[in-house]
Amino acid sequence: MRKEPLITGLYYHIYNRGVDKRDIFMDLKDLNRFALSVKEFNTVNPIKSIKDRMNDKKTTGVEHPQPLVSIVLYCFNPNHFHFLVKQEVDGGISEFFKRLSGGYTNYFNLVHKRSGTLFQGRFKSNLVDNEASLLKIRPYVHVNNLMHEIPKEKEHILLSSKKEYDEHKFIIVDKKEALELLGFYGGDENFKEECFESVKFVRNERGLSSLLDEDLLP
Repeated sequence: MRKEPLITGLYYHIYNRGVDKRDIFMDLKDLNRFALSVKEFNTVNPIKSIKDRMNDKKTTGVEHPQPLVSIVLYCFNPNHFHFLVKQEVDGGISEFFKRLSGGYTNYFNLVHKRSGTLFQGRFKSNLVDNEASLLKIRPYVHVNNLMHEIPKEKEHILLSSKKEYDEHKFIIVDKKEALELLGFYGGDENFKEECFESVKFVRNERGLSSLLDEDLLP
């Protein structure tokens, strides 16, 4: 049991990593399956599997059921993930990440012929309940891959909400939350600049190489 309940209507930074710091994505197929799981498990209506969910969509035609959480930002790195979400229903965050962790682990173990846990315990959560915290956490989650030294050979197995915001095609991200975020910053370019400055600050603080290095540019 968590010491404090996760409160509906509030924002949380959610994160976790692979057990023993192992990779949770081995290839692009794994990454795509995780992204699909994020999208399809985020529904109040219980589902048994991704296959059942896809069949149900064909039968009912319901593409956008009531979500458990509204996803604002995310980053899926080779060995860990980050989300900024708002809980939409009581127990929504716990239910969503239980489904995501369990469903993806079952897939991963089957495909890679392994057994046991994939993630390092339950997901971690931090309440983000004031503007100062939001200003810090938004860039940190959105471009989290740039906060790390990710090997070039693994760059193809990472995905962040940056792609959705850049293209204004919101698939995993909640469109209403995205437009409110961009409105707060006064548009795309201001948000990008804020992210760029945050990455420079974090990398310099950690003693990592400059963001201006050619191999770190998008």
